[in-house]
Amino acid sequence: MADAKSVMLGRIREAMAAAPPAAVSVPREYDRAPLQGAADVARFAETVGEYRAQVHRVTATEISATVAGLVPPGGRVVVPGDLPPEWVRDVIAVVDERSREEHGTDEPALSNADLDQVDAVVTGCALGIAATGTIVLDAGVAQGRRALTLIPDHHICVVFADQVVDTVPQAFAALDPSRPLTFVSGPSATSDIELNRVEGVHGPRTLDVLIVT
Repeated sequence: MADAKSVMLGRIREAMAAAPPAAVSVPREYDRAPLQGAADVARFAETVGEYRAQVHRVTATEISATVAGLVPPGGRVVVPGDLPPEWVRDVIAVVDERSREEHGTDEPALSNADLDQVDAVVTGCALGIAATGTIVLDAGVAQGRRALTLIPDHHICVVFADQVVDTVPQAFAALDPSRPLTFVSGPSATSDIELNRVEGVHGPRTLDVLIVT
């Protein structure tokens, strides 16, 4: 088998040497430039919705009431330690203490079992991409550790209009590649060999995106 493979590859090399393919120039003129004006927030809302996520256009003062309306009465939400408290003042918020390690606390983080019992997780994000409807998390301010947005079945993400960029190259130009980046395009979903869609296999089954203008 090895000899046959060598013969075949040798013949391919000989054929290519006799008639080498023409060089192909691949355009790389991606729009990496920082935004010179406001991004297309309407397009971001549209593309997020195409992934079966629920989009809510709100003002900053409406964040808490909107969050409360998305969880059952008396429901509990888990939040990073540095999430703005005014975002969740109308619900029972459980703080993940690991988010506060940098502030010197010795309190343990919530276990995976604890995270599985809450009604939702509320976070901010690093940025949103209008072209793809993608939210990017980098474990920065108001985002917490990755487990917070992977284990709870419901993720409520707050995206401010000035965090939205238009294209993927613009997003990569703005992100720090040394940080743990998570790209979220709609609720967690996968398909089996018969293309039956299954949601919630490796992340939240429900995604609500609050676009704050």
